[in-house]
Amino acid sequence: MIPGMRPIVIAANWKMHTMPSEAATLAATIAGRTMDSDVVRIICPPFVALGPVHDALAGTGVAVGAQNCHHEVVGAYTGEVSAAMLVGLAEWVIVGHSERRRDACETDALIAAKLQRALEAGLRPILCVGEQFAEREARIHGSIVEGQLRGALAPHVVDGGEGRIFERLVVAYEPVWAIGTGRNASGRDAAEMAGIVRRTLADLGAPAAGEDVPLLYGGSTTAANIAEFLSEPGIDGALVGGASLKPDEMAGIVGRAGIVARARRAAAS
Repeated sequence: MIPGMRPIVIAANWKMHTMPSEAATLAATIAGRTMDSDVVRIICPPFVALGPVHDALAGTGVAVGAQNCHHEVVGAYTGEVSAAMLVGLAEWVIVGHSERRRDACETDALIAAKLQRALEAGLRPILCVGEQFAEREARIHGSIVEGQLRGALAPHVVDGGEGRIFERLVVAYEPVWAIGTGRNASGRDAAEMAGIVRRTLADLGAPAAGEDVPLLYGGSTTAANIAEFLSEPGIDGALVGGASLKPDEMAGIVGRAGIVARARRAAAS
């Protein structure tokens, strides 16, 4: 699929910020400031705010995403939330975020299981991959990201579900050293990694998978730098962290994304 046919996606990851009451107000404000039907807009609040945010966004065209789900359907897992429990509250779910890999010691095998649960529940997964700074310095960042993709997705291909997973999948490349540090990768860095991601997807599934799957950049994304990443044909949006808590920033990010979406569509026609 040529870039003009892939959707432009802006997903807001609020992490452990906002109380339920303020989350609803913030979500409604952002929705009102980012009315652009050419951009897929998603807000991922904390679990306790999913209900209020879902209600606040009803009828706005902005989708709701969860920040995580458990790898089992049901069981004695105190404090956990299954993918099935998210149905009716969220349409999307983030899987494999670097903070989960680091803080909860999530492995590629565990993330593969979470992808399976998300798909079974009818949720669309945003699969996160990315390297640590030491891995980039050692110039093994490409193999690290390829390994993460293969570890999370290969079980689905082996099971014969490649069509289903790739049709619903979004991948977010997030260099770990750029998350919450104020330091972001360059557009050239993101483009290099986009090429690696797309070649790996094509190798894992059908040749079309490498071109059809939307690929987001995540890592200190702001209204000031989003244009640099969206100028790369292989990048289709952003997974936004801290800036997604600021309506002005989100308005700028989505505004630029809408311009790019329309320009790509015009170029493809």
